[in-house]
Amino acid sequence: MSERSGRRKSRGRDAKHADRKRNQMEVAAFIDRKIPYFDYLSTESLELIEHNADTVLEEIGIDFRDDPEALSLLKDAGADVEGERVRFPRGMCRSIIQASAPKEFTQFARNTERNVIIGGDRTVLVPSYGSPFVRDLDGGRRYATINDFENFVKLAYMAPGLHHSGGTICEPVDLPVNKRHFDMIYSHIKYSDKPFMGSVTHPDRAQDTVDMAKLVFGDEFVENNCVCISLINANSPMTFDATMLGAAKVYARHNQATMISPFILAGAMSPVTVAGTATQILAEALAGMAFVQIVKPGAPVVFGTFASAISMQSGAPTFGTPEPSMVMYAVGALARRLGVPFRSGGGLTASKVPDAQAAYESANTLQAAAMSGVNFMLHTAGWLEGGLSMSYEKFIMDCDQANMLAVLLKGADMSENGQAMDALREIGPGSHFLGSAHTQANFKTAFYRSTVADNNSFEQWQADGELDCAQRANAQWKQMLNDYVAPELDPAIDEALLEFISKRKGSFPDKEY
Repeated sequence: MSERSGRRKSRGRDAKHADRKRNQMEVAAFIDRKIPYFDYLSTESLELIEHNADTVLEEIGIDFRDDPEALSLLKDAGADVEGERVRFPRGMCRSIIQASAPKEFTQFARNTERNVIIGGDRTVLVPSYGSPFVRDLDGGRRYATINDFENFVKLAYMAPGLHHSGGTICEPVDLPVNKRHFDMIYSHIKYSDKPFMGSVTHPDRAQDTVDMAKLVFGDEFVENNCVCISLINANSPMTFDATMLGAAKVYARHNQATMISPFILAGAMSPVTVAGTATQILAEALAGMAFVQIVKPGAPVVFGTFASAISMQSGAPTFGTPEPSMVMYAVGALARRLGVPFRSGGGLTASKVPDAQAAYESANTLQAAAMSGVNFMLHTAGWLEGGLSMSYEKFIMDCDQANMLAVLLKGADMSENGQAMDALREIGPGSHFLGSAHTQANFKTAFYRSTVADNNSFEQWQADGELDCAQRANAQWKQMLNDYVAPELDPAIDEALLEFISKRKGSFPDKEY
């Protein structure tokens, strides 16, 4: 092959990559679903789970630990409080939620074009959350730093398939544990203009999040609009602790959204059966969402769940298996019957590296989440090692999957162009459609083109270096960070944020717990 021929082929590939990138960037701020939900359980089965969940709330109860104010609020609302155990009269939680919780709500971004609607027929795809480690092909597995955190915020900002900046994308362990939330929230505000999640590891850190948001959006706007959403995990089985309750109260009182999410590994933290696990999830979520509405009627809440299974031989968490998908289908339907948004799903895997196991386990969960009607899909991109690691390469691979979910949920084009009758008439029997006018008019957007998959010939793949998918993703995230340009931030707001952080950090000593 001549040098000139090689340059021509290289320019051709570069042009194709640029064209592909332009097509991928043409996405909305969220996905507006156009296809039906997959109803896995019958109405009778869902009604039975609802009945059983009310029985759990009425007879067994939920513990609200180390929070006398929460117990007092629940008692005044009509619950039966005995010590820290709270029992709810049958139907009480559902009645409270349906009386005031919004069916859908807008989370505002500092760039209004990035505002997301959470609930209804919309889907918002969000990066992974909470990993203490990061991994890439060059450095292997290591503790995450604030530099890694900033990198993932930038990558999420640049990823067209992700609609949200997320929260604790990875845990920056190089910063004091009681102060790192300042840097994380600042990174979301500084390096992205997509919506973001708040800190929940202490009520004071939740308040810091609200105060920083007010510097960006203004006091009055924050008090009357949702600009932050946060993850409130139940301490399953059937317990809420003071940390989560305290954060939930802060956010609710400032009209900010909370996702009440039982975190369950079935077989260890819930019964081994699908119906039993769904029953426990519903009971815990009902109690938590009702509590938020008692604190402030009308505060946005999301019915969240993280439910996976364990190996009954080793006790290790497993992902991408059928039973958690069954639970997700069931709980999605329960959330729609209750009339609140639903959070679940993600690219979950137990694999330690971005390999075939990681791909198929993640794809199983992502697609089930899409079909079940998830509105807020946390852990869409980057999850590895059961959530212990955030992977740069898998982040890129998962973003490709996110792009595909948007195409799937958009539904089939049934317009005149989509019906393609002109093409059928033009070609007729026995020919091919490659040269038809319809194909020529539509070929650039007709089919999804992967950002990382290789569909070239074997010979071309060899010529390009025989790279596997993870190696191609490695080059892509590095190129994205090299190309990153920060969204504009008002210098006065930036200055106010930095001044606030400096004063708050200086007002108390560092702690490592």
